[in-house]
Amino acid sequence: MKLTTFLWFEKGAKEASEFYKSVFKENAQIKSTSVLHDTPSGSVEIISMVIFGQEFTLMTAGPFRKFNEAISFVINCDSQEEVDYYWNKMSADKQAEQCGWIKDKYGVSWQIVPKQLGILMGDPNKEKASRVQKAMLSMKKIMIADLQKAYDADTG
Repeated sequence: MKLTTFLWFEKGAKEASEFYKSVFKENAQIKSTSVLHDTPSGSVEIISMVIFGQEFTLMTAGPFRKFNEAISFVINCDSQEEVDYYWNKMSADKQAEQCGWIKDKYGVSWQIVPKQLGILMGDPNKEKASRVQKAMLSMKKIMIADLQKAYDADTG
């Protein structure tokens, strides 16, 4: 694979890899774990894993870099049940919840997005798409039924 996502954790990269493996179940695997000694950061733990076919490297190397919302990972969901599953398993910061965005207990940002959002917001009827967008902007966790209700609303 030519492109690998690299995540620098202050601490707990191994714990994070086990957490992600438990959340993504059969869609995640830890490929390797290693430790580098005598680096400028001291001992550095490196974990290689795959989630949904995407390679990730997680590294514990101290408090020199922080995660922020400028980078997030999108989980495209097929149903409300799937949205609820990922939301309940991963959201750890209620203040960070908005429009389908969450932050996990390691500070990594995720977007839990039902595929219906893109379909409804992409409708050529701009009025319907606008109602869906407005509904989505008022949500924390995206609720498919509420998106559909906004889409179907008869404003005439």
